[in-house]
Amino acid sequence: MQSDRIKSWPAEERPREKLLANGAESLSPTELLAVVLRVGQGTFQKGVAGQNATTFARQLLNQFGGIEGIDRAHVEELSAVHGLGPAKVAQIKAAIELGKRVSAGRLTPEAFLSSADVATHFRPLLTGKRQEKVVAVLLNGQNVPLTNASSRLI
Repeated sequence: MQSDRIKSWPAEERPREKLLANGAESLSPTELLAVVLRVGQGTFQKGVAGQNATTFARQLLNQFGGIEGIDRAHVEELSAVHGLGPAKVAQIKAAIELGKRVSAGRLTPEAFLSSADVATHFRPLLTGKRQEKVVAVLLNGQNVPLTNASSRLI
């Protein structure tokens, strides 16, 4: 039985090495999640089935309906998956939240010129929420936020 360990793959096909050589944008969602997971599920000991991180990531994405589904999933739902303990669940949730915060930081306008600007600004902060949220944006006469609008989620 041949090992399906990522270590046995050519270096240019391994997710982490591919990311370092070509940038994160060159990776598929499965490969990005595999980098976050670092290890797969189970073991590669003789006679014991196991999955590498890429196969495990693909399984998770299919099970939860993509990254958005993993984002919406409660910690308890993710923890119920064999191979995902508290540390891995925390890593996944933290990585998704970091992405949202980076995205939200890039979208801070000096003024909101339309309702589309407001939606564009708040979309990353609200995406994946399982509960409805209300946002209050206080603007002056020139449509400039009076306070840091992204901190006013209710």
